[in-house]
Amino acid sequence: MFNSRIVIVLSVAALVLGIGLCAVGQETETLRDAATSAGELALTYIDSTATYIGQGIVYILNLITGDRISHDLEKPVGYLGLITGILLLFALLDAARKIIWIGIIVGWALLIVRIVLDALRV
Repeated sequence: MFNSRIVIVLSVAALVLGIGLCAVGQETETLRDAATSAGELALTYIDSTATYIGQGIVYILNLITGDRISHDLEKPVGYLGLITGILLLFALLDAARKIIWIGIIVGWALLIVRIVLDALRV
């Protein structure tokens, strides 16, 4: 159920982005170049994030083991750490949904109170 929601949201976002780019009147080659560069930027960001996570984990492990862990493991450990972090984030989102809704309700209530107070001010 949750995966189908993600697919639907991503599909709608891609459709809106595609319509927006076509409405600008760019040529097909320019659109392909933009999509390629956006894809490359996204993959570069993911790779850099995984590398930094791996460097941090290997650094901590080397502090514990006395520099016995090879630096060649930075990328694999980083990607595993990134995937684990994403998994934990989705688990926390399910658990924190009620707290987020309470925050949203309180925020709207405070905003409405502020609007009413501003409207009543002379």
